[in-house]
Amino acid sequence: MNLKPVLGDWEIPHIQSIHSLENRSFVEFKIPGSVGSLFQDMNTDPACIAIGGSLFGDETRNEFLEELRGKFREGEPVTFIGDIVTATDLQYVIIETLQFEENGLNPDQMDYYIRIKESPPPPPPPDPLGGLDTDLLDQAGGFLDSATSALDLIDTLGSVPDLGNPVEPLTGLVSEFESTTEGLPDVLASLTTILGEPEG
Repeated sequence: MNLKPVLGDWEIPHIQSIHSLENRSFVEFKIPGSVGSLFQDMNTDPACIAIGGSLFGDETRNEFLEELRGKFREGEPVTFIGDIVTATDLQYVIIETLQFEENGLNPDQMDYYIRIKESPPPPPPPDPLGGLDTDLLDQAGGFLDSATSALDLIDTLGSVPDLGNPVEPLTGLVSEFESTTEGLPDVLASLTTILGEPEG
């Protein structure tokens, strides 16, 4: 055993034996009057691995039981590494069976049996944004950046000079125009007298 089996991040101690069972499922179709059958391949069943060993001493036993039973209660897929799964696609397993045995003839010894079964990888963590359209978030972020840039530009300009009331110069121009054109009706009346009334 070159590589000690590791379940998750826990190296399984004091292993005495390890067995692997791999099975492929087929559906058999019998052909009347013919020797042999046709088989439809239903792919492989989940691989099973059985690990057995022995522990000695109360402290070692208690640490082992706490670690292993904690993983068993969680029921979550965990990684498995070992020489026995070389050349397979097995990556994740679940702990299916735990068995422990103590004997009065060996009071300091506890024998254990662990059966693990191949499992697909756990699902990815949920997306905290849910189904929110990320394009809207990008647009909102761009708008916020633009507004921030505009505020920074105003700060760099410093104080804007007071241009005053633009209506006052226009009022003076209107008054000057009225003074200039004030005598225009008298001039037009004199021209009418000299030139006569226009013919209708």
